[in-house]
Formats: sequence, structure tokens, C-alpha cells
Amino acid sequence: MRKTIYYGDEQNDEFSSAVITPKKIDGGYKYIRNRALSWFLYNIIARPLAYLFTKLKYRQKSVGREKLKEYRKTGYFVYGNHTQAGGDPIIPNVFLYPKNVYFIVHPNNVSMPFFGAFMPYLGALPLPDDMKAYRNFAAAVSRRISERSAVVIYPEAHIWPYYTKIRDFPDTSFSYPCKENAPVFCFTNTYKKQKPFKKPRIITYIDGPFLPDASLPVKQRVKALRDEVYKTMCARAENSDCAYITYIKKEK
Repeated sequence: MRKTIYYGDEQNDEFSSAVITPKKIDGGYKYIRNRALSWFLYNIIARPLAYLFTKLKYRQKSVGREKLKEYRKTGYFVYGNHTQAGGDPIIPNVFLYPKNVYFIVHPNNVSMPFFGAFMPYLGALPLPDDMKAYRNFAAAVSRRISERSAVVIYPEAHIWPYYTKIRDFPDTSFSYPCKENAPVFCFTNTYKKQKPFKKPRIITYIDGPFLPDASLPVKQRVKALRDEVYKTMCARAENSDCAYITYIKKEK
């Protein structure tokens, strides 16, 4: 793993090591899969393994889970910083338990050899490539919220391993909670030194709820929600006390 990474564009540079050719998500893609198989793979196999992996590999600790209790019978959206290729698909399953958790993801996630076939059964909702697929995608997101599930989004979009700040991200994905009039929470994975380990420990801070302001026009409502979440995550990111990887912006 590189210890120093040079970047040029914090919104578009990607530092994941995976090389995947994404499949096309068209109108024929099935967002809703076999319910019994999904339940078995998710609850009996994936979620217990996710808990063990999160605690053993990342020594992860959650702070602020009590904020979720009032909304245990409500569907909501959750936004987080994108800093772990292996951890980001599983850490939310730990602190959001017992809710079912779904992830809005890039098509790469369902295009991986072998494992990609299982991702839709484990909660992956890949972004659509055409209008018909978008209608199916929007219907699936709405259904999961109505089922009182949590829908997780990484608005930074690109993975920057162990990055300790919050990158500027667009407000595009905040249209979902505004459309559904659903509450929003955010989580910020921070990195803490812990001897004798070389790699830092992950401490996850959970904040919210943030509610769409119905008194604002739609565009302003989306932007206001994004700005509130961004500001909160930036403040939480200050709790990191080490940089396992150093990021340096390239000179123009």
C-alpha cells in the first residue's frame, strides 16, 4: 500500500486498486431479488461475517448509535465518507443493526467476477444507465424506504483509502431523501492511533437526524440538506489523529 498519494481532483480521482469493467444497468436489470435467498445470504452468512471482519480487522467502534433509536420503525438515508474498499460495504451493517441495509453503488459492485453475482442479494442497488432502468431503480429505493430499511450512500463516490478529511461532494444524491421526505443520518469514519498496531483503528461517529426543509424550493432543499451533512462530517473528521496515508495535491 502506498504511503503517499498525489491527487489532482478531489471529486473525480479514484484510488481503488480494483480494475473492473462495469456491466450495463438497463431496463432488464432486476433490482428486487428472491426474498428468501436474500434473507438467508444477508442474515445468516454476510452480516455475522461483516461484524467479525469489522471488529477484528478495523477494531471499529461506533459512537452515537442512540441517535438512531427513535427512527427504528422508519426508513431513512445514511451518508458516509468513502475511505475503505473492504470496510465501506460492511461497517454500516454493524452500527445500523437490526435494520436491513441497502447501498446505492456504482455498477462495478455488481460486475465483479463471482462476488458480483451475490451483491444484489446483499443490498446493492447499482446506479442505472438508461431511463427505464432509472424508473426501476427509483421504485426500488422508494420500496426499501417504505419497508423501514436504511439506504446508504457514499456521496464522495470514489475511494480514497484512509483519507482523514471530507472531500467536497455534489448535492445530487440528496435528491433521494427530499423526494421521499425521509430523514437523513450521516456517519464519519475517523482514524485513531492504537499501539501496538501499525494501522489505525476506525472510530465511526453517527450524526442526525437531518430533515428536508419542506419550506424551501426543491433545489434549495437539496442543497441545504447536503450542506448540513457536509458541515457535520467535516467537523467529525477532525477527530482523526493520524494519517496512515498522506495525500498531497499536485501543483498545476
